[in-house]
Amino acid sequence: MEKKSCFFCQEKIEKIDYKEAYMLRRFMNSQGKIYPPKRHGTCTKHQRVLAKAIKRARVMALVPFVAK
Repeated sequence: MEKKSCFFCQEKIEKIDYKEAYMLRRFMNSQGKIYPPKRHGTCTKHQRVLAKAIKRARVMALVPFVAK
């Protein structure tokens, strides 16, 4: 199976902003859980920053903690 490349490295995105809820939802499932790096192929560096951004967005109520 071919290794997936990191979306953020490909698009040359330097900063992952917590206010971009639409982009963050792409890396979450329907229940609000963060996808593992294997699912979308994010590199370790960007996965850490992505998780932190999603957690900040949850606190700011931009994305849900859980879906009903």
